[in-house]
Amino acid sequence: MELPERPVVLITGCSEGGIGYALALELASKGCIVAATARSLASLRSLEEDPRFFLLELDVVADDSIRRVVERVMERFGRIDILINNAGPLKLIQAVVPHMISRRKGKIVNVGSVAALASGPWAGVYTASKAALHSLTDSLRLELRPFGIQVMTVAPGAIRSNIGSSSLANYDHMPEWKLYKPFEAAIRARTTFSQTARSTPAEVFAKKTVADILKKNPPSWISYGHLSTVSAILYHLPLFIRDFLLSLAMKS
Repeated sequence: MELPERPVVLITGCSEGGIGYALALELASKGCIVAATARSLASLRSLEEDPRFFLLELDVVADDSIRRVVERVMERFGRIDILINNAGPLKLIQAVVPHMISRRKGKIVNVGSVAALASGPWAGVYTASKAALHSLTDSLRLELRPFGIQVMTVAPGAIRSNIGSSSLANYDHMPEWKLYKPFEAAIRARTTFSQTARSTPAEVFAKKTVADILKKNPPSWISYGHLSTVSAILYHLPLFIRDFLLSLAMKS
């Protein structure tokens, strides 16, 4: 009996300490061939000696970088079965979809956030970008279905990762906000809101999420982690109730 091929997975945003890194490790543990990318190979150093990984440097906003990465993965493995956009989805999708269409097969996974379900204060740009990603994924799911390509949204809850320290570092470089000076403590606290003792460990999130992604018929929406259920409930509440609850939680 012919053994099934090991899935070739291209995943972006795999810097150590983040969700992408945890997903890459879990995918490898399930027998996948993982092309793991990051802006700097230095952030992937811990994977260098692991033969399960093909490590590549990728700038998700640079067309040449995207083209080179896709070409190298195709030259090495001849196909891309799964694309996981943990960073910068649209251009990667445009580069990978023609190869998937030629095989009438493939999966595209876009990583959004439950934050987009209940957009509270102090994170408007972040939640707006994730909401746009969710909407884009919904459209792509229907547009690519005729070509045999499955498209799904992953909406993590509060997952323990390095995002809190990164956000706080960006906050420290912001100009003085005189009008919102009374809210400075609340704004600063929002940068680490998802990073508490109750946050779901990234490896636990990755185990659950990868199990769903690798199903023959995966769900279109995958959401897991601390606050994911609360966010879904908030999404369906009347706006005045949601605003009241989020104002209390975010001290606005």
